[in-house]
Amino acid sequence: MAGPIIALRGVAKDFVVTTRAGRLRRSRTTVRAVDDLSLTIERGSMVGYIGPNGAGKSTTVKLCTGILVPTAGHVEVAGVDPVRARPALARRIGVVFGQRTQLWWDLPLRDSFQLLRHIYRVPADRHRANATRFVELLDIGPFLDTPVRQLSLGQRMRGELAAALLHDPEILFLDEPTIGLDLVSKDAVRRFLLSLNQVDGVTVLLTTHDLVDVERLSDRLLIVDRGRIIEDSTVADIKARHGVHRTLVVDLEEPRAPLAVAGTEVVRVEGRRQWLRFSRDDHTAAAVLAAVAAVAPVRDLSIEDTPIEEIVRHIYAGTSEAPPVP
Repeated sequence: MAGPIIALRGVAKDFVVTTRAGRLRRSRTTVRAVDDLSLTIERGSMVGYIGPNGAGKSTTVKLCTGILVPTAGHVEVAGVDPVRARPALARRIGVVFGQRTQLWWDLPLRDSFQLLRHIYRVPADRHRANATRFVELLDIGPFLDTPVRQLSLGQRMRGELAAALLHDPEILFLDEPTIGLDLVSKDAVRRFLLSLNQVDGVTVLLTTHDLVDVERLSDRLLIVDRGRIIEDSTVADIKARHGVHRTLVVDLEEPRAPLAVAGTEVVRVEGRRQWLRFSRDDHTAAAVLAAVAAVAPVRDLSIEDTPIEEIVRHIYAGTSEAPPVP
């Protein structure tokens, strides 16, 4: 199919908030969660969608899945209006909300998968093939017969991912899919999502506060604040434009006072290790290293770019200048 698989044009979403204004009175305020939002997502892409709490991320996902009706503008997902074609669209999308479940709490995971097969009317052979594959990829075989309420958070989240994909959706919406997971579970989820996108061509829209997820999974990054897109580019481009500094981390032969090297700033010292910050536009790492080696014997070294977390935090604040390494 030609054209984007997700398209929002001038979309706004208002909520009416009621607050107490006295013993008997209540006041009503209109809050705009999404404000004149326009974006397109191409088929087969994996897009990170990030922003601070209350920026409109979850609202956008709910608009795209037909859970919410836009106050203004137009939403089109897989060629249809999500609200008017919600039952039909449900068979073409998968949704995982990190803090909500689509599994049956008191039933074994295996039974939840079977119930979902009937809800989505998936042919038995297709369901069996998908379940077998996802069970292997997500390593959930050992607890298929465990009631969902007895699963750990990491086990349940892997079950949620499998459940969302058993009907072969074209698009997967993920809202905080790794929230609260340990490092092993996060790694398993990330590897699975990469395979799903690269091998199966499933379009993925990922909202998260974990920017490691975005950096490892997404090429394109959308940053939203107060319901509006403030950045739309690749992760590499955003880091190149806003991450103006790099840091040379050197282990010296012996502890020394902060090194005086032209064009650098020593931002941290721990024993023999020193962190020297420099502008990537004015100096190369090789030139800085040569200058350091000229004044002190170097035992080991590494180069650190500005962390994506710091870059995004300063984009929110309206500046691209990264702070010193703490």
